[in-house]
Amino acid sequence: MNNLGKYAEFEATKYLKKKRYKLVDYNYTSPFGEIDIIAKNKKYLLFVEVKMRDENSIASPKEFVDYAKQQKIIATAELYLAKNPTDLQPRFDIVEIICREGKIKSVKHLENAFQLS
Repeated sequence: MNNLGKYAEFEATKYLKKKRYKLVDYNYTSPFGEIDIIAKNKKYLLFVEVKMRDENSIASPKEFVDYAKQQKIIATAELYLAKNPTDLQPRFDIVEIICREGKIKSVKHLENAFQLS
């Protein structure tokens, strides 16, 4: 992962902490893929994909989390849950980060961005 990607994940983690989510894990990998951030609150266990794009990007960050990427995240989350049982409701979120000239312009948390199909 490049430094810009790490920076985006760091900023997303800070943002989620401000929203009172607790960090559980980050860069969780499995044979199926990777989950950028795993966080929780009293009700949900979040599996979060972080996407950063320049403000002049051809598409919004969430559009880069296509069906194939979603399936990899879901398979990785299922493996995580098999190893770490919880009573919390799993949820798949995306944190979109828009930047300009390498500096963050906005952070947007898309709750329940995709679901098990």
